[in-house]
Amino acid sequence: MKERLTDALYGLGWATVKKLPEPVAVRLGQQIADAAWRRRGRSVLRLEANLARVLPDASAERLTRLSRAGMRSYMRYWMESFRLPAWSAERIRTAFAPEGLHHLEEGLASGRGVVIALPHMGNYDLAGAWVTTRLGVPFTTVAERLKPETLYDRFVAYREGLGMEVLPHAGGSAFGTLARRLRSGGLVCLVADRDLSSSGMEVTFFGEAAKMPAGPAMLAVQTGALLMPVTLWYDRSPVMQGRVHAPIEVPGEGTRAEKAAVMTQRMADAFASGIAEHPQDWHMLQRLWLADLDPRPDRPSGGADAADGAADGPERGTQGAHDSQGTPGGDAGRAESDRRAEA
Repeated sequence: MKERLTDALYGLGWATVKKLPEPVAVRLGQQIADAAWRRRGRSVLRLEANLARVLPDASAERLTRLSRAGMRSYMRYWMESFRLPAWSAERIRTAFAPEGLHHLEEGLASGRGVVIALPHMGNYDLAGAWVTTRLGVPFTTVAERLKPETLYDRFVAYREGLGMEVLPHAGGSAFGTLARRLRSGGLVCLVADRDLSSSGMEVTFFGEAAKMPAGPAMLAVQTGALLMPVTLWYDRSPVMQGRVHAPIEVPGEGTRAEKAAVMTQRMADAFASGIAEHPQDWHMLQRLWLADLDPRPDRPSGGADAADGAADGPERGTQGAHDSQGTPGGDAGRAESDRRAEA
């Protein structure tokens, strides 16, 4: 029953919100965000706790203001996503203004293939639609099959309608397909700032230990593709901002795993630089740092997520976390539950 209700609510969002005049949709999103923020639910409190790691010297008042702005940013993502299928190609082409675009263009022109790695910032569905529409470049991402199947199908159809190739996460097959796309000079996009699996790489993130997926770096090491972090944020305009960071070079020495570990740390550092500049647009409503995760052996993988009030739900589809085999998409399939507040 709960699964059918969730599917129905998402269906209602796509069917209704996209028909609203934009000013009405913007106000509605802000009202929903503010109502959730005032409830001070676990997701809001977790967001504030995560922001406190990003800004350790911030006062309680500042963190509270940032969490309100963060919830508004989060709901802006949802309102945009519900409305994206109705946007014209011209609207999509003018809705994103990334810095450092030459890194991506030069990387694609080289024929080596490019892995884009993103944190949970801004609206990466919009960024993906911009890439396929403005640059005319298709790309591949990964989504885990979730229940109900009808909801999974909604999100796959939504992203495919924006020009993305969405691979189902199924053991090592997704990794192999992504590697083939890269070896042919293609583009792969993976959200990669959170991993709760046993195969995640430990990194230092804002001074503390966390795990991030090794998939983006492993793909670059194995295929010779370029690994480029991208960070996204909003300003006061309708245009989303972003930065394509310089490619992360593959170290000249070490095993594949050692090279991937160095690259994953550098990826985390790039994410941290963007998040520190625009903390309100980092939509991390889940536990992330190892010190916050439940250490009890009887807690199943992802148990800390449940404690934060996030049920498994439709995925944001471009997340680059891993399953026990280390293939992209393990937490990718839970990206939607990362985005869904307990609002």
